[in-house]
Amino acid sequence: MRDSEFFGHVTAAAPGKVNLSLRVGPLRPDGYHDVATLYFAVSLYEEVTASARADDRITIALSERSAFTETFESDAAGGLVGTAIPLDENNLAYRAAALLRTRLDVDYGVDLTITKNVPVAGGMGGGSADAAAALVACSALWDAGLTREQLAEIAGELGADVPFPILGGAAAGHGVGDQLTPLLTRGELHLVIIPAATGLSTPGVYGALDDMRLEAGIAAEDPELDADLVRAVCSADAEMVATLMANDLQAPAISRVPSLDEMMDIGLHEGALQGIVSGSGPTVMLLARDGASAAELATRLQERTDVWAIPVSGPAHGARILTARPS
Repeated sequence: MRDSEFFGHVTAAAPGKVNLSLRVGPLRPDGYHDVATLYFAVSLYEEVTASARADDRITIALSERSAFTETFESDAAGGLVGTAIPLDENNLAYRAAALLRTRLDVDYGVDLTITKNVPVAGGMGGGSADAAAALVACSALWDAGLTREQLAEIAGELGADVPFPILGGAAAGHGVGDQLTPLLTRGELHLVIIPAATGLSTPGVYGALDDMRLEAGIAAEDPELDADLVRAVCSADAEMVATLMANDLQAPAISRVPSLDEMMDIGLHEGALQGIVSGSGPTVMLLARDGASAAELATRLQERTDVWAIPVSGPAHGARILTARPS
């Protein structure tokens, strides 16, 4: 049984991310790829409320406030098939709570309610942010007394992208993206995020990159992060960042969703400094000169194309507790 000082509800938030650069190495024997990437947390936050249970069950539910509740993928016939967010042990937030419970050697149950504000299957790490927020919320709910660094270490067992939303900010990522070097930044960068109507499988996009390289006779090299880009991000030099942004997964993502290329062209025509696909896609991100330019760009895109264009800024802070209420 819990003592009286335990919380009954804890809500935590964790940011989505974009990759301002993503370089991909050759396919490894274990089926993964080494990468060199620049993670950049943005001001779209997943929220997870952890509520204490009297039994040992873990449950998952989506909040009615969620902006995104499912994604759509093309089937063999070219139609769109809806893919719902899993509300069972296949959800990364569920796995985060279960892993933390094992590490703490406790049998507490918890109801997890997720408010999704990051595009689903959009290359922005929404599922990883859910897991990060669940770790922070459950850690507080169960009075674990863990540091941010300890939570990030546990997060690494859930996936390569999960530690970053714990830390937030900007970071260089190596290995499979799990070896993080936080960057000291000053100032902000402003972007416009354009969610796609379709979803893309991350392993599928990596596989398409391997196929494209094989067909073209290109031997993948060990990936490296551009030092000039790192300096530009740290100093919030938007114009320099625009010249150095890169994504090896952009071409295979566009090969599967050709409309992404057109959307980036429209963004450039409407005043964006640069546009690339975020991560494995299919979300498009457009870099703007400043906050006012990002807001104006989003308005123009929505008027011209009827897309949902979301102005965001970064580097955003890492996972944190929003509210905690006693039982």
